[in-house]
Amino acid sequence: MFPKYLIVLLFSFSAKKVFAQELFVYTEPASNMATKSIGIRVANNFMRIRSTDQYQYRLVPEVMVGVSKKLMLHAEVFLSNQNSFRFNGAGIYAKYRFYSEDEVHSHFRVAAFGRIAVNNSIVASPAVDLNGQNSGYEAGLFATKLINKTAISASASFVQAMNNTGSKEFVFETPLKNQHAVGYTLSVGQLVLPKEYTSYEQTNMNLMLEALGQTNLSSGKSYLDLAPSVQFILLSKMRVDFGYRFPVVKDLYRMSNDGFLVRLEYNFFNAYK
Repeated sequence: MFPKYLIVLLFSFSAKKVFAQELFVYTEPASNMATKSIGIRVANNFMRIRSTDQYQYRLVPEVMVGVSKKLMLHAEVFLSNQNSFRFNGAGIYAKYRFYSEDEVHSHFRVAAFGRIAVNNSIVASPAVDLNGQNSGYEAGLFATKLINKTAISASASFVQAMNNTGSKEFVFETPLKNQHAVGYTLSVGQLVLPKEYTSYEQTNMNLMLEALGQTNLSSGKSYLDLAPSVQFILLSKMRVDFGYRFPVVKDLYRMSNDGFLVRLEYNFFNAYK
């Protein structure tokens, strides 16, 4: 089942650009980071485990590179205290913006993206999570429309889980069947502060609501989460995100349905020649 609507986004200035750029908390937009820039992120996830009602902690350090105005790359590492606090795996992510229609106070952009992840975590649910739980790959499209201080974005992707490293047997009930899924988002966000820009040193405050869903292509079961968030952009280069994710549809079983996210980010512009 595909939800009729979902939600995300925000609006912010980025690196001395005339056009505004969206910056998501839980997903990416079709826009890219500034060319020749390098970004450092540290995401702290606090996820409530359904069987124990206790919180599991996942730490995800990440490096981002703006290769060109059309291409950006991410590399991330996953650590958690699922058993004891340890390294669980790593992933790489690429996004290529192939269409852009820019106007003075608006733009429309479309990008293709792909992700590959390797993980050694214990897998105990049919939902596929390439951000710290499963090995596998994902490919899809983003489309983003920005009008003044409001942005709307949607994405769709195909997700394929593989055996986690160190696993002697396939973790899914039926090999080459239950590990196929589709993911989807639909998002809206709003720039709240400042009311008017007078300096790049002004603090931006963005409010957004994100919706993230997945459907298993074998069972047809789905989950759909809502994630309200607040974000602060400091000096046009530092970013602080606070979000809470909770389910509204939970037919597709997961070890954790809800949790908090705290992310810190710093960007170095014109970092290399």
